Amino acid sequence: MMIMSFPIGAYVVFNTNVGDEINFEYPLDSLNLFAAGISFQIPFDFVLGDVFVLVWSFYAVLFGVAILGPYNGFLKSLTQTLSFGKINTNSNYMFAIITWFSILVVVSGIINFIQEGFDVVIVAPEIENNLIQFYTVTLAPITEEIGFRVFLIGLPLFAIYSYKSSWRYFFKSLWHPDRHLHVYDKRKVISLVVAVAIFFGIAHVIMGDPWSNGKFLQASASGIILGWVYFRFGLISAILIHWASNYFVYSYANLISQVNEIAIQEAFAHSLFGTMELILVAAGVLSILILLIQRFYSKQKQLEA
Repeated sequence: MMIMSFPIGAYVVFNTNVGDEINFEYPLDSLNLFAAGISFQIPFDFVLGDVFVLVWSFYAVLFGVAILGPYNGFLKSLTQTLSFGKINTNSNYMFAIITWFSILVVVSGIINFIQEGFDVVIVAPEIENNLIQFYTVTLAPITEEIGFRVFLIGLPLFAIYSYKSSWRYFFKSLWHPDRHLHVYDKRKVISLVVAVAIFFGIAHVIMGDPWSNGKFLQASASGIILGWVYFRFGLISAILIHWASNYFVYSYANLISQVNEIAIQEAFAHSLFGTMELILVAAGVLSILILLIQRFYSKQKQLEA
């Protein structure tokens, strides 16, 4: 499904009327970026379609890298898991991405269910144009992961735990902190991840085109997962999980909206999304159970040793 979202998203942008009165030739005069709590714009002169193709291509490259590495291919990692019943999320990026994305879906669903019980509803920002919205959510995983995870988690960890100075080591440490930094106290990492995640949640309800206050807890929980994934499995994993939450979901939603001539809000109630959600929830619950079992046996071995 994730692979199919690449051509689906491109089809939506270049071959449908998703933008109504505007299309992929819509001019853009600036790029909105966020870094370390500061929002700013970089002026440039491009059309929406050109920027979309660049970002789309970047994700395609990341997706290919995630399937093939860093140590084993995705199919080999999947075979090992099915054979031995043990998740090794360190051997393949895509395996970690699918595992933690499905966990994110489960956690978000639980939070939404509990909040609805207290009449706390998550309301998305008002949509001015579906094409602009799709472009924005497509770009967000790159800008937000760099702005929140790299600047607010990666840089502080490098400042605390780096043991040599070189530009190559600097960028490798920001790319995958846990692999290249000698982090001896994971509690400090967790505290930093949680603090940044809370800021991430606040940003969703007060900055730019804000969500309703009900989004705070869900965004904060997502921020914790993305922050931990960034530290443990690298920037590529955090970006692609965020990509799956945005581009992957909205490419299908916009296609359903265009094919059935319904509003995008109605598209999310389509049976296809129900099926996708069931698959992801099942995968998420299974992933959580396996990780908990692995954690239990790991502690047992430590006690026996």
